Amino acid sequence: MLYQIISFLLEIATGLLGGASLLRLYMQHQRVPFANPVGRFVFALTDWLVLPLRRIVPSMGRWDMASLVGAYLLKLAQFGLLWVLAGGAASAAWVPLLAGFGLAQMAISGLTGLLIVYVILSWTQTRSPIGAVVDRLCAPLVAPFRRIIPLVGGIDLSPLALLVLLQVAAMVLAAVQQSVLR
Repeated sequence: MLYQIISFLLEIATGLLGGASLLRLYMQHQRVPFANPVGRFVFALTDWLVLPLRRIVPSMGRWDMASLVGAYLLKLAQFGLLWVLAGGAASAAWVPLLAGFGLAQMAISGLTGLLIVYVILSWTQTRSPIGAVVDRLCAPLVAPFRRIIPLVGGIDLSPLALLVLLQVAAMVLAAVQQSVLR
């Protein structure tokens, strides 16, 4: 039971900090200004990790690789601690691979959550700084689906199609992870 509690708490901590690092990566790639509540929150959560990493991890074009490496290191620490708590039952060589799968799962979950917020905000028509940021982050992801899927009764189903694709990607990732770990 203690292992499950620690695992749960580590998942929450790495999900929050790693998710914020991935959001920082994506916001910088999309050139979303950080002078808004979302940007300030992301900076407050990730500056301690990303800024020191920038000294050794260069950017690749518009991609802030320090944010990506920071999120990976958080997942690596999570799985490393769980491996230690489990008594090193499996080989330590699996820990970096599990961290990679965990990072990919976190990215899919983060995009899914962002898309759900986008859909809800589109229904409520709020004009807030958060709504503008979410719109700038989701619009490029939904645009290819909008070109293919017509409006149905005035309703845009393209976010639903992207949500389905993200869920399929999560299933495929889980299946690949299971086959690799066997």
